[in-house]
Amino acid sequence: MGFSCGIVGLPNVGKSTLFNALTETAAAQAENYPFCTIEPNLGEVAVPDPRLEPVAALAKSAAIVPTRLAFVDIAGLVRGASRGEGLGNQFLANIREVDAIVHVVRCFSGSDVVHVAGAIAPVEDIETIETELMLADLDSLERRVEPLEKRARGGDPEAGATLDLVGRALAALRESKPARLIERKDEEEKAFRMLGLLTSKPVLYVCNVDEEHAAEGNVFSRAVELRARAEGAGCVLISAKIEAEIAGLSRAERGEYLAAHGLHEAGLDRLIRAGYALLDLVTFFTAGPKEAHAWTVTRGTRAPQAAGVIHTDFERGFIRAEVVPWEDYVALGGEAGARDAGKLRLEGRDYVVADGDVIHFRFAT
Repeated sequence: MGFSCGIVGLPNVGKSTLFNALTETAAAQAENYPFCTIEPNLGEVAVPDPRLEPVAALAKSAAIVPTRLAFVDIAGLVRGASRGEGLGNQFLANIREVDAIVHVVRCFSGSDVVHVAGAIAPVEDIETIETELMLADLDSLERRVEPLEKRARGGDPEAGATLDLVGRALAALRESKPARLIERKDEEEKAFRMLGLLTSKPVLYVCNVDEEHAAEGNVFSRAVELRARAEGAGCVLISAKIEAEIAGLSRAERGEYLAAHGLHEAGLDRLIRAGYALLDLVTFFTAGPKEAHAWTVTRGTRAPQAAGVIHTDFERGFIRAEVVPWEDYVALGGEAGARDAGKLRLEGRDYVVADGDVIHFRFAT
């Protein structure tokens, strides 16, 4: 799996239309009324990576397996969701399970699709959703304070450390700042993730624009871009209508259609690239006669943990990693050529996997 992202936003911003287009399915309804998505919809797409096919060809692999991106289409949130308004409680829980939040923001005009608040105001829409997520986090954290204080008074050092982290998060939330913005040490990251805060998730804003503004954006999308830049979030322009149109076209037809709108690639590719950058992900490859496979890990992952993404036995029995950078693997005709040229390295437990590594893991059974 590459990563999972929950698609959120107010009703009628184009979430389900975008979901349908990106996953090339009709699994989610896309109707012009709130709460048309009654259950969260799941979809997966292959992550395009032009490096995988040359690796497969050189390894004479029978199959090619790209890494995958999972989408969860979460029903439209509304003001009061943190108190259970609309379908709030159910869908706030779904957000906790994803790696990142893809926040779809309406940046198009048009009276044919009714805006839930009656006016096109993307920054205000963002603040509505963010407020509900922060209120839910406040409620969650405030209920933890007293039990943590009791444990800390009893001499539990872990409870004391968690209480300090909770206190900092509460202070930020009470100032209307998402928890992801609090300063924290590297060694606190695991405990921070364990808090399961909605506003701890990285956010990628998707400006849903009309076809006319798909290439350059408009005044609405520029306001969102400024907001994203200020808070260190990702931002990408996508026209859900264009994505819906190209979903049923051949690869050649897609290229022509996109070019006619001044675009060089589909919105899915832009979204994936932005998501990888936001989450700081890298891709490595394994290749053999059976299959060539792409795998995604967080930048900084060491070799045993990368092996564990393939299978837990690989991490437990890790011996070494035989590593060839992708450029050398292709230029030298595969693993054998790289070994003969001295470009195949033997790496141990401390090796940090780099983007594009072609790796053969050795492990004890």
